[in-house]
Amino acid sequence: MNRILIIEDEQAIAELEKDYLEMNGFDIDVCNDGLSGEEAALSGDYDLIILDLMLPEIDGYEVCRKIREEKDLPIIMVSAKKEDIDKIKGLGMGADDYMTKPFSPSELVARVKAHMTRYSRLVNAKKASNNDVLEIKDLRIDKTARRVFVGGVEKQFTTKEFDLLVFLAEHPDEVFRKQDLFREIWGMESVGDITTVTVHIKKIREKMEDDPSTPRYIETIWGVGYRFKVS
Repeated sequence: MNRILIIEDEQAIAELEKDYLEMNGFDIDVCNDGLSGEEAALSGDYDLIILDLMLPEIDGYEVCRKIREEKDLPIIMVSAKKEDIDKIKGLGMGADDYMTKPFSPSELVARVKAHMTRYSRLVNAKKASNNDVLEIKDLRIDKTARRVFVGGVEKQFTTKEFDLLVFLAEHPDEVFRKQDLFREIWGMESVGDITTVTVHIKKIREKMEDDPSTPRYIETIWGVGYRFKVS
């Protein structure tokens, strides 16, 4: 049974999330402040974390950063903050998804299942015996080991950053709308989540481009989306 950790200080919301997820077959633990949540996340064996942004002791941004330093598992950040800057900051800290309160429990369950399915595929891929490598210009992507090298130097990517980079690299010179990329990488239709794709593209460029403002790899097609350049 998949284990999920909910870090949420509002008891009623935590219990509602817990009830719905347990009805869908998940094993749930709940922490009500940032400090205990961080300790549980780092010491426990969880498959996914649902992390509130505004928490006692330490906030969700810091908890997310600490978890990302040690673990690569799906993190869904939730918050009543609706501004894009809050979403950008959360995703920039390493969250895989950002949900704005209030949201329906069924939507949360759908997103959890989508992330779980993709994470399970990644874990199975890591067990493959032969490495599958993409090499484009001075970029080398080891899909099996999930490692990225630019000019021989390894760069660290989050799960969704890596997935997005691989998808684009495997479809060179094709233009994809942000909605299509969100559906492909996050496994669901976009519902006001276009910022998620934009932030991840920005983070990828910062890690692999000498000058992110004039990218050599992922090109912005204004008014449409993005394209991975091979020439």
